[in-house]
Amino acid sequence: MSINKLNIGVIGAGSISDMHLQSYSKQADARLIAVCDLNRQRAEDKAAAYNIEHIYTDYHELLANPEVDAVSICTWNNSHAEISIAALRAGKHVLVEKPLCKTVEEALQIQEAVRESGKILQVGFVRRYDTNAQLVKQFIEGGQFGELYYAKASCLRRLGNPGGWFADKERSGGGPLIDIGVHVIDLCWYLMGRPKPVSVSGNTYNKLGNRSNVRNLSFYKAADYDVALNNVEDMANALIRFENGASLLVDVSFTLHAKKDEIAVKLYGDKGGVEVEPELVFVTEMQDTILNVSPQTDDKSININGAFSNEIAHFLDCCRTGQTPISPVEDGVTMMKMLCAIYESAAKGQEINL
Repeated sequence: MSINKLNIGVIGAGSISDMHLQSYSKQADARLIAVCDLNRQRAEDKAAAYNIEHIYTDYHELLANPEVDAVSICTWNNSHAEISIAALRAGKHVLVEKPLCKTVEEALQIQEAVRESGKILQVGFVRRYDTNAQLVKQFIEGGQFGELYYAKASCLRRLGNPGGWFADKERSGGGPLIDIGVHVIDLCWYLMGRPKPVSVSGNTYNKLGNRSNVRNLSFYKAADYDVALNNVEDMANALIRFENGASLLVDVSFTLHAKKDEIAVKLYGDKGGVEVEPELVFVTEMQDTILNVSPQTDDKSININGAFSNEIAHFLDCCRTGQTPISPVEDGVTMMKMLCAIYESAAKGQEINL
């Protein structure tokens, strides 16, 4: 590794890569030296924007560069496992965007590569790194809410199928569950203390399609948006049971006949409750009176730029010190077990035991 700064390569120059590139560029102990994308023009554009020296269209060539110490993987989900394993075996530390991969089998292969290489792999569960989430974690660990026995994770879009690779199950692994659901499921699970999941009962629905006919209401579209391509679910819901008796209720959608978009991350304990989204609120009792307490913080909801900055800073620190990230590969494996079990349960119409 370089003496003063860690040399960083970013693999995949699509929209999410900007969050990584911006965050690295602000870190004094990191230097962006390489970018790779199948689309060379896109890689060149990012290289120009962030003054990056090396441009690649083949990630193997980037990994062969001995100057690169660590990489961010911002590619399609179906390539996460392949690239992560190759990077680890090439002696690079890895920050891989969520989800870790597409299948449990791939997740276990990545975990084994981490063990064999001794390198850091951090999963991009960015919501864990938000200042509010870490504040809530402190309160939970301090016992303010008591035993957390129930949580609700919800992320509903009324119209928000990005299309392109997001709507192509082969590349994405699924729809809203694996794309946006993973964020709120993971945050609930993380704050609950990462209890062991024991069973899952889930449903998925393909009722509305991508609703490309809708006018007068705009939404984000992937760069490779294709009206004709959409084979992922519109909506999913699930009940996840944990070994300690706690449970997590989940519902997510790309499109739904709903009045408005909704996001909710709520946890309930025997001494109090907390809502992390849509607005940070603590619920407790004092003097036999129920109180809704609004902490005085800079942001009432997630500060996404700040969360990515914290995530990147933590990754760099782990690379330097060898400490285990707060979103390690093991958590990525467990998350894949939960997500895949939801899809399996929906397909079979029955509860799945883990």
